[in-house]
Amino acid sequence: MSSDHAADVERTLLQARALIESTVSLYRKRPTSGPARPHTDVAVLGEAVEDLVQGARHSVCVAVKSSDAFHQIARQALEDLEPGPVVRLLCASEVADGSLAALTQAPGARFEVRVCEGELRDIVVVDGSSALVRAAAGAASGQATLVSDPAAVRALELLFAGAWSRGRKLDEHLALSAKLRSELTRRILERLRDGYTDDAASRDLNVSLRTYRRHVADIMRELGANSRFQAGVRAVELGLLSE
Repeated sequence: MSSDHAADVERTLLQARALIESTVSLYRKRPTSGPARPHTDVAVLGEAVEDLVQGARHSVCVAVKSSDAFHQIARQALEDLEPGPVVRLLCASEVADGSLAALTQAPGARFEVRVCEGELRDIVVVDGSSALVRAAAGAASGQATLVSDPAAVRALELLFAGAWSRGRKLDEHLALSAKLRSELTRRILERLRDGYTDDAASRDLNVSLRTYRRHVADIMRELGANSRFQAGVRAVELGLLSE
């Protein structure tokens, strides 16, 4: 991917995110003709997710960032979904486990599961026409907003598509050792990518030069790489590093 293209993609995603935040804010501030509908009860959120998913005809895109109530709600809704729609589930590393593979193996299922190391927002987008957005951190635990505005839903789709393209397949994620999924490994790979010398990288990470080189050797062995360049290429392929 060229630097210009990457910059264009990043700008598009930032614009999409800004639109999402703006739309959610407007939805919460809009006047209502009757009593305000509760959004803080997890059961209400569960019903909203289930209703949205069960009404899907063509596609369902779900992003889950943590193993909490929303994860359980979304998981149950997907397990109960009738075969037909294409379902893409994108989850954070802490959510990814072998049990998710069962979704992709169910009879008639059209499930794809990927794992994303970057920032995620809990969302559900159905048929490109409606979506549910989980409230940001700090809001009530079950708070969410149902979005039907076409521009806002399209923005959510763009945001999801960008994160999906950077994710790695569940089986590839599960095949990685815990060492390759660690924060230290990510930081070392970033410095290898950015051309740090071993001495500069070890100082930056506050470890000894010997320890840093041992970590690099371990990472190369885990990745099956014969050179640091090959390790970088393999790390990008596995989604451990962005291009």
